[in-house]
Amino acid sequence: QVQLVESGGGSVQAGGSLRLSCAASGATYSKTYYMGWFRQGPGKEREGVAAIYPAGGITYYADSVLGRFTISRDNAKNTLYLQMNSLKPEDTAKYICAADTRGFGGSWDGLYKYNSWGQGTQVTVSS
Repeated sequence: QVQLVESGGGSVQAGGSLRLSCAASGATYSKTYYMGWFRQGPGKEREGVAAIYPAGGITYYADSVLGRFTISRDNAKNTLYLQMNSLKPEDTAKYICAADTRGFGGSWDGLYKYNSWGQGTQVTVSS
């Protein structure tokens, strides 16, 4: 497994921006397949926000954030990012970084696909 630590959360007004970071460490980081961001709001199930498959430079986004969020990865810094623009109150949630070091198949937003999870960082968007 790989260890993941998120940062960059906070409170912003609607229309604002935040950039989340996920610092990764561990011997298996170089062997990660998908890396993704999930979020979980109060009383809601965890849902996929975005994922990246570095080998092919492929990115995936939930429909609700497409065009507003951008996922990226800096392998030299072992860090995953999520740039969030035009934030809405419904984006309020704990944002959690995840990594797949087993190469499981299935959908990019399947929880079962990821075997390493961070603790999360809170994002609160006020209207």
